Parts: sequence; C-alpha cells; structure tokens
Amino acid sequence: MFIRQKFRTKNGKRHAYWALVESYRTERGPRQRVVSWLGKLDEEGRLGVGQLASETKFPFVSDPIKGQVQLSLLEEPKPRYVKVNAKAVRVENCRQFGAPWIALKLIEKLNLKSLFDRLIPAGREAVPWSSTVLLLLIARFCEPSSELYIAEQWLPKTALPTLLGVPQERVDDNRLYRGLDQLLPHKDAIEMHLKERLGELFEIEFDLLLYDVTSTFFEGQAAANPKAQRGYSRDKRSDCKQVCIGLVVTRCGMPLGYKVFSGNTADVTTVEEIVETMESRYGTAGRLWVMDRGMVSEDNIQFLRDGGRRYIIGTPKSMLRKFEAELLKKDWNSVRDGLEVKLCRRDDLGKGELFVVCRSADRRRKDEAILRRSEEKIETRLKTMTTRCTKQKRDVQKVEREIGKLLGQNTRASRLFEVQVKERDSGGAEIIWSKVKNNTDWATLSAGCYLLRTNVQDWSDEELWKAYTQLSEAEAAFRIHKTDLQLRPIWHQKEDRVDAHLLVCFLSYVMWKTLGGFCEQAGLGSEPRRVVDELSEIRSMDVVLPTQEGIEIRQACIAHPSEHQTILLERLGLDLPKRIRQTEM
Repeated sequence: MFIRQKFRTKNGKRHAYWALVESYRTERGPRQRVVSWLGKLDEEGRLGVGQLASETKFPFVSDPIKGQVQLSLLEEPKPRYVKVNAKAVRVENCRQFGAPWIALKLIEKLNLKSLFDRLIPAGREAVPWSSTVLLLLIARFCEPSSELYIAEQWLPKTALPTLLGVPQERVDDNRLYRGLDQLLPHKDAIEMHLKERLGELFEIEFDLLLYDVTSTFFEGQAAANPKAQRGYSRDKRSDCKQVCIGLVVTRCGMPLGYKVFSGNTADVTTVEEIVETMESRYGTAGRLWVMDRGMVSEDNIQFLRDGGRRYIIGTPKSMLRKFEAELLKKDWNSVRDGLEVKLCRRDDLGKGELFVVCRSADRRRKDEAILRRSEEKIETRLKTMTTRCTKQKRDVQKVEREIGKLLGQNTRASRLFEVQVKERDSGGAEIIWSKVKNNTDWATLSAGCYLLRTNVQDWSDEELWKAYTQLSEAEAAFRIHKTDLQLRPIWHQKEDRVDAHLLVCFLSYVMWKTLGGFCEQAGLGSEPRRVVDELSEIRSMDVVLPTQEGIEIRQACIAHPSEHQTILLERLGLDLPKRIRQTEM
C-alpha cells in the first residue's frame, strides 16, 4: 500500500487530498483501489501514514486453478495500534453474511467455481459470467426470488459482492438474465461433473436409480415456449400452462440428472428417453431402475427387458385384483410392525418376473378414511337428489350430468354404487341406486395393499420392498424444489430461460443435499433447514474507528457467532473468519 495525492475542483479552486491506495491483481492485470481517504495531511502526517502503509503486509494465496497469485478475501491482519476516539466509534453496512458464506463453501466443496471458470472463460465483461452464475446459485439457495429482486433488493443487503469480488453497481437483472443464457449450454457437462464429485464426497453407489416426474406451472401465457402446455397438474393449477420435469436420484436422494418435457407429456412416455439419456452418460452396468405405477406400460417393460435392464416398478391398482387369493392367505412376511410383504410368481402375467404383494396397516387406515368420506358424500348426495326428483319433475339429462359430476369428484368410492336414471311415466327423472356388494368387499380387502413387479430374481421380498420405498427420496426432492427453492411458479416466458431457471434450481438442490450430507456425517441429521436458518443470522459489518489524527479507520468485521452457531460450525468443520476485506473488480 502507498499514499497518493488526489485533486478535486471546488468553487473554481483546485484542492489536494491524500488517499491510501493499494494494488491488487485481477484476471485482466493489476489494478488499484482506494482503501481510505485521508483528507489534507501535513508532511509529518504523510510520513507517518506512508510508513504505516509500507509496514502493513497482507497475506497472499496461490490460486492453483488460474495459475496466479491473488489477494486473499478473508484474512487475519497483523495488529495495528492507533489512538481512537471511542465516543465516535460506529457500525455501518450491516449485511447478511452467514447464508451466502455457507453457500460459497458448498460451491467450493463441489468444485463448481473452477468448473464454471473453465466452461465459461472470462472476456472483457465487467463481471465475469462465472461469477454471475455463482451469484444466481447462491441467491436461489439463500433467498429464492426473481432476478430483479435479487439485483435491486437482496444483493445490496448481503456481503456477497465482497465475497465474490463483484461490484454491486454492475449487477442488474439484465446481467442475471444473460448469466442464465451463459449457463444453459453446459448442462450435460455440469451433471457429469457433479456425479463424479458427489461420488467422491459421499462414496455414493449409483447401482439404484430412482425416477419420478412432476410438473410446475407458468404465470402468463408463455407463448414463446413450445413446451408450455396444459396437462395433468400436480400443483392443482389446471388453469395454467406447465412443463413436466423427470428427475433421476440415487438411493440416498442425491440428484443425478433431469430432463424437461412438454406440459402435456404423459409420464409413461418419458421412460425410454430418460433411461437412454442416463445410460449414454454413465453406462449401463449394474443399474437397477425403480419407478412408480405411473411409468408402467407393457411397452416400457419390454423396453427394459430388451436392454437387459433390471427394474422394480409399481403396478396399477387394477392388477392387484388378480392376486385376491394371495391377499386371503396367511403366509405373510412381517417386515416391521404394521407392514407385511409376500413374494409371488405368476408366469401368466409376466414371464421371468416376480410380484411382491405389500400390505401396510397405516396405509390401510388412510385408504379406509378416504374411502369412507367419499362414500358418505356420494350416498348423502344421492339421497338428496332422489328426494328432489320425487318432488319435482326434473330433466333426465340434467340429472345424469349431476350424477356424473358427483361420481367424478369422488372416484375412490364411485365403483361402490350402481346408479340409473329413468324417466317416470308421469314425467321427470327417477333415480334408482344401490351399493355393489362385491366392490365393497374388495375395497375392504384391498385397503392398504399395493403390488410391485420386478425381474430381480436374487433379492428377498423385504429387500425389494425397501428398494421401492426409496422412491420417497425423489418425492422429497420435488418437495424441496417447490418449497425451499421455490421452483414454482415460473415467470420466464422463453424456452431457454425456463430451462436455465430449472438448471439453477437443480444446482441449488445439489448444494442443499450436499449440506444435508455433511450434516449427516457430523451427526446433525440429514435435514439442513435448521442449520441454514441458524447460520444465516450471522452478519458482517463495517466498524468505523475515528482516530485523534482525524483519519477514519474502517474495518469490515464479522459478528461473533453465538454458542449454538459455534457448535454447528465446529461440527461441520468450518472456520468462520473474523474479518473480511472489501474487494473490488
């Protein structure tokens, strides 16, 4: 560091001021920045500050990725002793530090920064695109919102510009949108990198792949996106266009890859494409695919067989009826309290396949409660409609439509009733209805039961059931995407921007699961929500120390963590820096 004279013209006169300046290195060469404005100094003051600046040395770190030496962002400066006016000490620029810092640590653990630097090399832009992408990921992880909110509201309240070395005034919503455009072309390379890195960090086995599909809806017409279509909405927003997302995760829930489909795509039609995509990247050896009953079709099963692939798949409820005799037998294998399974072979239904009949007490109570509510709704409504038709001459077709709507809204119990609408001799509709005993008995017998089919011959019924239940990891992934990371709704209208938005959400979920994995290794459970909420309370601030010489010393400090925060950091093996030195690009 050194002092430099600066000049300013005021009221037609030229005034001289002194500033404390330091040099630093960037990707485009050395730069200089003002550390502190010193005002007017006499010769003695200049000599004192100059001597102090020459004696103050800052540590340097070697960056093996870029092959050059850069200034360290986080550092422990050597003690400096000056006379301070204690009454005038103040704190400024209190900002969020904990959550962005944790997110940046996760990015470093995943080697994403070096990956982005390699995939998106810096050019002449003021803010490197790799830093823009990191900003998008961290914002999605910490406080998901629109690009406009991130640039104008969230970013100025955080220490992220300092951590990334990004000038805050150079970040706006347009730059963030263009950052999405820079990220999207590298989707496949990023997924392959993450597969290898996650395997190294957590010793993940990729033998069991779980596949499920969800949907997310748009706000707006999304006319420029051909994938935005109306279809079956898992979000109960059939009034909006949507896209479907197929996600592949490992048995521990770590995401392996995903694919975006048109909103009107049926789940069953996505299987071949996603399986071939994953196999083209990661090979076919030792893969066991687990899918729910929405993916089942004879064509898909034949496709899996022809490729020599192993699978465990749920089956439609209608297929369970063919195992009615097995449900009545007593030879069940108890896996745990309230859960029983049974292994069956039926060559007439599938050659070389095994079927696992499962019966859950908890699921039985749930099914019976849902069925009972639907049954009561239908029965009460039918009684009311029958009485009304007796007292009034109602149109037959109108009554038929009302009954059709009633049964359609209560599909669980619709098969328990047989309903006919006839026209009376005196005119008007007459409703004749009754309960179907066989269907009622079957509903009672099959409550809480479900059926699996597989071509895995060397596993027990318990092992097959446990593998299938891992699908809950894929469901949990969608739940976190839609709640914590706010995947929905989508406000982007163009196809590429939508795909890039989904990629940012996917990468943020990888960071989420990575933190969850570290928490599990540290004995903190596998749910990182509490950890993020607790550490996000840590703040950074500028402590301003006015000296007796009239010079203000500004130190960017980090609040001392609480006892609980200290324990979390120790368990996670993280060292919170005490100070952070402001960095400019």
